Amino acid sequence: MTAMTARTRWLALIVICLGDLMIVLDTTIVNVALPSIRADLGFTQTSLAWVVNGYMLTFGGFLLLGGRLGDLFGPRRLFLLGISLFTVASLACGLSTTQALLVAARAVQGVGGAVVSAVAFSLILNLFTEPGDRAKAMGVFGFVMSGGGTIGVLLGGVLTDVLSWHWIFLVNLPIGVLVYALSLRLLPSVAGSRDGRVDVAGALTVTGALMLAVYAIVKGNDVGWLSARTLGLLGGAAVLLAAFVVRESRVAAPIMPLRIFRRRNVSTANVVGILWSAAMFAWFFLVALYLQLVLGYSPLDVGLAFLPANIIMGAFSLGLSAKIVMRFGIKPPLALGLGLAAVGLVLFARAPVDGSFLADVLPGMVLGGIGAGMAFNPLLLAAMSDVEQHESGLASGVVNTAFMMGGALGLAVLASVAASRTDSLQASGDEPLAALVGGYHVAFLVGALFAAFAAVTGAALFRTAPHGEEAIAAEPALEA
Repeated sequence: MTAMTARTRWLALIVICLGDLMIVLDTTIVNVALPSIRADLGFTQTSLAWVVNGYMLTFGGFLLLGGRLGDLFGPRRLFLLGISLFTVASLACGLSTTQALLVAARAVQGVGGAVVSAVAFSLILNLFTEPGDRAKAMGVFGFVMSGGGTIGVLLGGVLTDVLSWHWIFLVNLPIGVLVYALSLRLLPSVAGSRDGRVDVAGALTVTGALMLAVYAIVKGNDVGWLSARTLGLLGGAAVLLAAFVVRESRVAAPIMPLRIFRRRNVSTANVVGILWSAAMFAWFFLVALYLQLVLGYSPLDVGLAFLPANIIMGAFSLGLSAKIVMRFGIKPPLALGLGLAAVGLVLFARAPVDGSFLADVLPGMVLGGIGAGMAFNPLLLAAMSDVEQHESGLASGVVNTAFMMGGALGLAVLASVAASRTDSLQASGDEPLAALVGGYHVAFLVGALFAAFAAVTGAALFRTAPHGEEAIAAEPALEA
């Protein structure tokens, strides 16, 4: 490899990192601006969840499909398509003046983000074939991705405070255009196999099922949980989900091969991931609302409040989590991490109307950051330890899909629980702020139960290899 070729490859890596960083930023930058979006566009507490869920549902629903399309048509072509979709959707988000337009644009963002995330790893493997260079490249990629959450909360606070919430989306435009232009010049054109079928119907069916379920949950407080409308929507979601399972058992090239769930660790990892993400995404969502609507924090203050948790999670992702797994195995850090996250949520469930950062916010943030940072890597390792090497990408993709879908459903449930409790307290004569905080308290407690149940499930059901084998598995999993 010549010096010029080496230089070009590392420049191409920077472009890939920049494109995927834009996607990672979007998962955290929005949380800081949620209260401002709610006030400007008139969202209710429950309907505001669609600003997050519209993105997560399509991201999770098209993650595996994006990887499959990359195999068929080439990762470079799909990377360019994903960046284009994400950038155009970001413009639509930034110009949104109605709830419907913002949620629809967020859904398109999710599709673009899923495609970019699905093929980024494949592009890096094509660029770097030598083991040493590949390890360095994945280290750079992992560092950039782990820092994305921290950058997102700070950038979201600054842009919302100084300009407006619209700019948390409009900032993606120059980045997206730059990444697209540089990708045309630097990324290698790798031909896809072009043989095989694409299970688009499967991706649309499972995404539609979850969207119906989330819509039913979000609207349940307004129209009644036992109303014909709510039960009909939930029934429709169940029918679509059943149709998805039947299709995946019969189609030649399923988007989610059901055989993978015969592996106990993979099935357990999906259950744990759904429960944990339900608690974690609700944590981000509800804490942001509590800080701004109850304590009166500015968007920048909200971003700074999340900073300790993001720094801690970044430290674990940079190698600390792998060292813990190599020393203690998979189960102890997974169970302890999820247990700490549950305790952090319990601490937020006692946060008062006149709370302070040091006494009522920071402890929960620190425990949540430690718990999430400690548990995520063991969760993926547990899933991949039960499959052959050629199925490790599929196992990781399935778990990540379950994580996003579980987060969307959990957020809808907990936002509805919080709104229902708030309405009940207000009807009983409580002051508006006290009723709002009371709703958050119940949602935090339910989230803590989700995290605790995930810890118990993982500790009881995961089948682990000897520590030595887990240590061997940790290094390639970290690279992935």
